[in-house]
Amino acid sequence: MVFSSLLFLFYFLPIFLFLYFTFSNYRNLILLVFSILFYAWGEPSFVFLLLGSIVGNHILGLKIGFSSVRLRKLYLIIGVSLNLLLIAYYKYAIFFVNSLFLAFHKFGFNFNVKLPDISLPLGISFFTFQAISYLVDVYRGDVKPAKRFSDVALYISMFPQLIAGPIVRYKTISSEIQKRYISFEDVSVGIRIFLVGMGQKVLIANNVAIAADEIFSLRVADLNILISWFGVICYSLQIYFDFSGYSNMAIGLGRMMGFTYPQNFNYPYISKSITEFWRRWHISLSSWFRDYLYISLGGNRKGPIRTYFNLFIVFFLCGLWHGASFTFVVWGLFHGCILVIERLGVSKLLTKIPVLAQYTYALFFTAIGWCLFRAESLGHAFGFIKAMFGLQISSADLSVLQFARPQVLVFFILGLIFSIPIVPFLERYFEKQKEGWFRRSATWVYMSVYVVCSLIILLMLSGNTYNPFIYFRF
Repeated sequence: MVFSSLLFLFYFLPIFLFLYFTFSNYRNLILLVFSILFYAWGEPSFVFLLLGSIVGNHILGLKIGFSSVRLRKLYLIIGVSLNLLLIAYYKYAIFFVNSLFLAFHKFGFNFNVKLPDISLPLGISFFTFQAISYLVDVYRGDVKPAKRFSDVALYISMFPQLIAGPIVRYKTISSEIQKRYISFEDVSVGIRIFLVGMGQKVLIANNVAIAADEIFSLRVADLNILISWFGVICYSLQIYFDFSGYSNMAIGLGRMMGFTYPQNFNYPYISKSITEFWRRWHISLSSWFRDYLYISLGGNRKGPIRTYFNLFIVFFLCGLWHGASFTFVVWGLFHGCILVIERLGVSKLLTKIPVLAQYTYALFFTAIGWCLFRAESLGHAFGFIKAMFGLQISSADLSVLQFARPQVLVFFILGLIFSIPIVPFLERYFEKQKEGWFRRSATWVYMSVYVVCSLIILLMLSGNTYNPFIYFRF
């Protein structure tokens, strides 16, 4: 079940909200039950895996919080190791074994072993990272361990951010789990954020995804410069509005329920460098790797060589976190290399060139990275990049207009427009206006846009239009 589905919008969410606000003394219980139901709807066979993770991390959190110094570290190592083993088995076991067999084949050792299929549990990359952050924060003394099992269960399984984040720290919402006051403003702001996210996902991401998927499914030999660049720009818009939209829906749902989730995207495509891009893109994941891996490795405190090594490790694992594929690994190392290069002096040079050139630089390398991220294989990625640079002649008589159909083109342009902070600018502008005819008219226009967009979204969803969700893969 995804947020952008009629089942969620017309059945699950209304029933949940009715019970949640009617029986206010049992809100945590209602939220926990509905979170387990939400997960069971998509992954019934892995519900006990999720519950086992919750039980294990609750017990280990208590052990870390109330044991001697020596045992606290031991329990932390056990807890982090178990969480990593969980994700390693389900997400990377087949990839690692196949890679090992491939290496053996290179040296003439042939194995004919049939590996069992291992299904990927929904949201495992997110709820394991949340569990690890909980254990580490308890060990560091940043937060007290939750004495009640229900508090840890609610923190790990809360359905708005269970499947695709944002990755929330326990210390961020621990007080809200204990007690929260929900105002009318919380609900109204939450609904607005949810609708913004729904629009990002259903209107923009779903429509540009049509062209992106068509182009990336072509043979490399059929690509030309225009088609390849249009395809990678469409995918850049798709992944941003798909994931940012889902994050905003989660943040909006959390706000309606009295929880404050962290911002996950901050207009990453207006970055002037790749370093800035990673401050704006998937902020909860970037900060997780910074706080729990990069700093633990020594950060930038042990000299430049160690700093560069730490960056490579972080981005190697960041790429691997996204999926068990060499394309993701190379994508992560690609970004790691650029960050090292920027630290070596390119960042200072960038500040001396025109701002437009800085934007172009960041967008160019981001687009190359997304090509690696989206391609089915490294060969496909490198062939696609060659086409982007005009290093091959297309064997097919294809035109970019075949993919830039009117519906796609309209939302492609809207995607470009809303990739820049035009909405916050307009909001600040209207807030500065004095009460009067202009401000009242702007408010009505603002509300009308929300209503019209909501109706269009419902029409699209009821028409069974293309509605993929990229981050279910991760």
